[in-house]
Amino acid sequence: MARSIALAGATGLVGREILQGLVADPAVSAIHVLGRRTIEATPKVISHVVDFRSLPALPHVDEVYLALGTTIKVAGSREGFRAVDLDANLAVARAALSAGARRAGLVSAMGAGSQSRIFYSRVKGELEDALTKLPLECLVIARPSLLAGDRERLGQPARRGEKIGMALSEVLAPLIPKNYRSVAAINVARALLTRVPVARGREIVLSAAMQQG
Repeated sequence: MARSIALAGATGLVGREILQGLVADPAVSAIHVLGRRTIEATPKVISHVVDFRSLPALPHVDEVYLALGTTIKVAGSREGFRAVDLDANLAVARAALSAGARRAGLVSAMGAGSQSRIFYSRVKGELEDALTKLPLECLVIARPSLLAGDRERLGQPARRGEKIGMALSEVLAPLIPKNYRSVAAINVARALLTRVPVARGREIVLSAAMQQG
């Protein structure tokens, strides 16, 4: 049976790879991309320009992929960061659930935990916990470490921390635990695209399991 998909965050590193994977999947009939600005539409890709604070009712979907993310620097404040990484992703999940979705995939982060002392990790963990409470058949959570990819090519500001981490990762790779080595964005996307259609319950995919795609 052909599947209909909702995707939020299609312009990001992982979201872009998720979108390309869905477009290439003959079992996917429609991809409803939710964003603040339009993207190029195709017979399979339907672009929806939305306000994540007040989402409209969505067309029927079977699965939802959540790849929205920012930084405190870009968002301007902790509150702005939370509004994107937690509130917007959760709003999309709820809207997709109301539209029929029973399967969800989330791009989270290594170290995510609602009790973490690190603000970034705590927000990621709060989102995971909130999604876990939704009546989904499956929730696949990908927890990548540093993402390898060309943000500048996507028109996104380079993240200084990622650049430093990537440089250190290349030099010290043998000494770094696998879960904390850099991982290619396409491998994170592949992990979600592979597991979401078939998983049951809550499944967490750690960064080491995504190293080879």
